Amino acid sequence: MQCPFCKAPDTRVVDSRLAEDGTQVRRRRECEQCGGRFTTFERAHLAMPNVIKRSGNPEPFSEDKLRRGMESALYKRPVTAEQLDHAIENIKRKLRGLAEREVPSRQLGEWVMEELRDLDHVAYVRFASIYRAFSDVNAFREEIERLQTLPTPEERRLQLPLIEELDIARDTPAGGRKG
Repeated sequence: MQCPFCKAPDTRVVDSRLAEDGTQVRRRRECEQCGGRFTTFERAHLAMPNVIKRSGNPEPFSEDKLRRGMESALYKRPVTAEQLDHAIENIKRKLRGLAEREVPSRQLGEWVMEELRDLDHVAYVRFASIYRAFSDVNAFREEIERLQTLPTPEERRLQLPLIEELDIARDTPAGGRKG
């Protein structure tokens, strides 16, 4: 890799580590000519499918457009940037997992609603009202009544550690120590 300081054509890797939960490789590099050190990040570039709009026209997937839509629904809601990033990564993982060149916008919208429902019910209803084009108050009421039968995002977050604790308990011998 070219040195960003002196533009020498070769640099050597001094240190490599996994970053971002193993989705990136962080490399410390050193220029053999000027001695300058810098960091690079390497990530797999996987092609994302085109999104087929309701009109039938294909459009390249845009993470920025996805983020803006979700941020709009989450405006002034108690959801952290990390939680939003995680939700977006989940959606992108599902898109890549399809291994298809095209995905209907309806499927993408359903995945967004699933993630928003798990983050914040108000944001979910905001997004759903536009996405599903609620025509009257009754449509809002029906969606809210359906949501009330589900665990809240806070309750869902509390449930996950219990499941993990049960898995750990099953793997632990009666003496209390892992074998």
